[in-house]
Amino acid sequence: MGKPTGFLEFTRELPAKRPVQDRKNDYREFLSLYSSEQLNHQAARCMNCGIPFCHHGCPLGNVIPEFNDAVYRKDWKEAYDVLSSTNNFPEFTGRICPAPCESSCVLGIKEYH
Repeated sequence: MGKPTGFLEFTRELPAKRPVQDRKNDYREFLSLYSSEQLNHQAARCMNCGIPFCHHGCPLGNVIPEFNDAVYRKDWKEAYDVLSSTNNFPEFTGRICPAPCESSCVLGIKEYH
């Protein structure tokens, strides 16, 4: 699974937001995309728990560790296949999801509470 020590090496990073003054002038994306390296680091943070509580935190039942592993390996087809196996619309549900999986994650016990 990805990088076994990733959760020790990398901290949680949120995408940067465009300044409000810039966002007020258009309807373009307001969140910046992660760089390839940042994306890889965030996917590497998955702990590969014995019991992945994130599955229970996801109302769609997404298999998050398997998705993170595919993203870590940059296997985008597999990542999409994993998401679409439990979610018919990953393109937009990922945009509006409040991420309850993160707070149910074992890593989240320390970081998010």
